[in-house]
Amino acid sequence: MLKEPSETLSRLQLRIRPDEKAAIVRAATLEHMDLSHFVLRTVLPAAHAVIERAERVELSERDSLRILDLLEHPPLPSQRLLAAAQAMPVEP
Repeated sequence: MLKEPSETLSRLQLRIRPDEKAAIVRAATLEHMDLSHFVLRTVLPAAHAVIERAERVELSERDSLRILDLLEHPPLPSQRLLAAAQAMPVEP
């Protein structure tokens, strides 16, 4: 059974100055696209790039080696960590 478009799509509204909208509509027309397709094609790559930058951590070679060394040879727990672990409630 095919879903109605209203069940599979969501509407996005934004406030925009008339001159900005005119520029976007003109660009979409020049690309032979409807406004929604043009905006999505333009905005989604930027959104994915922002998400990628926010979720990825890039380390120097020195820092990468340090993390690998800590994973292979973890430090002993400090007294504060042991005290915090002992203070945690025990679940039944």
